[in-house]
Amino acid sequence: MLLFSALVAGSFSLGALAADEISPTALNAARFAIAAALIAVAALATTGLPRSAFRAPWRYLVLGGLFSIYFVTMFEGLKTAPPVSSAAVFTLTPLIAAGFGWMLERQRMTGRIALALAIGAAGALWVIFRADIGALLAFEIGRGEEIFFWGCVAHAAYTPMVPRLNRGEPPVVFTFGTLLASCLLLFVYGWTDIMATDWAALPAIVWITLIYVATIGAAVTFVLVQYAAMRLPASKVMAYTYLVPTWVIGWEVALGQPMPPLLVMAGVGLTVLALVLLVEGD
Repeated sequence: MLLFSALVAGSFSLGALAADEISPTALNAARFAIAAALIAVAALATTGLPRSAFRAPWRYLVLGGLFSIYFVTMFEGLKTAPPVSSAAVFTLTPLIAAGFGWMLERQRMTGRIALALAIGAAGALWVIFRADIGALLAFEIGRGEEIFFWGCVAHAAYTPMVPRLNRGEPPVVFTFGTLLASCLLLFVYGWTDIMATDWAALPAIVWITLIYVATIGAAVTFVLVQYAAMRLPASKVMAYTYLVPTWVIGWEVALGQPMPPLLVMAGVGLTVLALVLLVEGD
């Protein structure tokens, strides 16, 4: 999950550069097609793809639908929301995941976990509102952040759904089923956008982003989060998302962007504190 948070952060920084150049649906349909092909090769080289793994295919449609919503809203939100702010919205997922974890798996929170989630949420809100007390009190959320929030709700639901729907399939096989379902759903939903895209005329940053989010931002992170979700409570799996704003700042600086204001960095510090409280245990 530590590696997951670092790799996910790259999707925010690169996604912000490519968001205005291509439809989010077309980009994600292509990324899931590439990622599914890569994972299929990995599965065939290791565990194989047994027919028994595809019993009850509706399971993959549910999980693929949730992740499709997350990624499409992420790129749609990045059209107007800064990467660090979007990453802060992403850090609200542990709190939401804890709620889904209780509803679906009856996973209970200790006082320490509840405190950590509250601290993390406070830090996230501080960054989302850009350290502006007036905007926070008025609850003036940007349109990009608002769109991406609903994607984060879908992502939070995905985490506890993995152990609930998994029937003993290895992570790589289960990942392939989920990616394939995501690809099919997006091709059906976004066929018009896909056909309207002039793929040959897309700028280089779109192809760089597409390759990154397909190979690393989708295929690799899917396996990582599914492996972790089978071994950790949903709230702790998602706790590592608290590091994403910190990683995004590193990505942004590496790509030539300025550091966020010091007051905004205080909110990022709270999200790191929340991570420490969550992973150290009771």
